[in-house]
Amino acid sequence: MRLTSDAFSDGQPIPGEFAFAVIATPGPITLSANRNPPLAWSEVPEGTRSFALIVNDPDVPSVGTDVNQAGRSVPHDLPRVDFTHWLLANLPGELRAIAAGEFSAAVTARGKASAGAHGSVQGLNDYTGWFAGDAEMAGDYHGYDGPCPPWNDERMHHYTFTLYALAVPTLTLPERYTVADLNAAMAGHVLASASLTGRYTLNPAVAY
Repeated sequence: MRLTSDAFSDGQPIPGEFAFAVIATPGPITLSANRNPPLAWSEVPEGTRSFALIVNDPDVPSVGTDVNQAGRSVPHDLPRVDFTHWLLANLPGELRAIAAGEFSAAVTARGKASAGAHGSVQGLNDYTGWFAGDAEMAGDYHGYDGPCPPWNDERMHHYTFTLYALAVPTLTLPERYTVADLNAAMAGHVLASASLTGRYTLNPAVAY
């Protein structure tokens, strides 16, 4: 199976319109269009009855002490952890593409609903935890919310879109499902998978 995007090639930068935030002048950052990028897939295995999608950033700082602090930086060699940006399940098996902005076209304070296009269901991304202590932004962040790495991070962040072809028409998932819930539900049903990775930074000192 092959996964592609008209917005960026594998290993290349993700355009700012598909990010949660962009570099600002004056800075450091401002909110962006937060559109989901277009995706298309081919060479789908016979017997595919639905698709699921996980978007993950493995470069998130494991310690937040220096994150977005003026006069400081997040060291390149700091250990990193995963951050989930999008969980999508129950896409129809006959589908072969999703359009730009079809699932997300803005930053939605307190998060988007779980229902997605094409009858899909969206899980909780990790902005749910990130904004948990923010009175204006706290909520359940279902669906796609794009890149917003620390603007003082010395490391380039990588965002991997992984599509799974499944042998079942639907997965049974809780309404507030997580990446662990989705992986557990998919176990034993995956016929094939394909990945596409883009890069993004909000630190002008980090070269693309």
